Amino acid sequence: MIASLAALAATAAPPALTPAVELRRIPAAEATQGVAADERFVYAISNSVIGKYDRATGRKLGVWKGDPSQFIHMNSCTLVAVDLVCAASNYPDVPMASSIEWFDTQRMNHRRSHSLGPGRGSLTWLEWHDGSWWACFANYDGRGGQPGRDHRWTTLVRYDADFVERGAWLFPTSVLERLAPYSSSGGAWNGGKLYVTGHDRREAYVLQLPSAGSRLLHVATFAFPSPGQAIQWDRRSGTFWSIDRARRELVESRPPRLP
Repeated sequence: MIASLAALAATAAPPALTPAVELRRIPAAEATQGVAADERFVYAISNSVIGKYDRATGRKLGVWKGDPSQFIHMNSCTLVAVDLVCAASNYPDVPMASSIEWFDTQRMNHRRSHSLGPGRGSLTWLEWHDGSWWACFANYDGRGGQPGRDHRWTTLVRYDADFVERGAWLFPTSVLERLAPYSSSGGAWNGGKLYVTGHDRREAYVLQLPSAGSRLLHVATFAFPSPGQAIQWDRRSGTFWSIDRARRELVESRPPRLP
């Protein structure tokens, strides 16, 4: 009985928080995969194109365009100093293979690439946090999935600065049920908690590392204005950036406080 109650508690979804409050939208033709933002600029990401926009006015200031045969499917980007560091994959091809691409945000050019090759899945997002790279490898039930795997194989991997693996965790069952048949498209650390999004639901999930075991803990869920995809925290202003891919818009919102 005690074991059954413990298992039930581990898989039960926590209560939902109040919804995030939408603050504004910026039209951006490239807003089909993800978004990144710093103090002055917002970057809209598509498969092989990145647009740079003035945060105050929404005016487009620059663009980078890559060869679609090499930049097949850029999933998301994050800002590290003056670099835009992007998670890329060969979706929907199999075997799934991934790479990490660096861009200079000042010159808007491609700086370097690090191939991860085939492995745990399709790299959908990457974050630098607590002296490590945190990478999400997606798996899918249908198109783009690999035989023998489904969305339950979605994995968070911790790498050191040289991309040597230092740990790996599965996602909570209660979150995987909401991601199916897709996977996690966005993720960002804030205040010791990991915020993740799926492919199409207008909600975000707050996770944390477990004290033991190999499965992340589901802390909270909240609704937000965008249907999934990649995200980024603006820690300076405490706001949350996402995209509305159907409307090609960058969306800034204010998430609820955790209890």
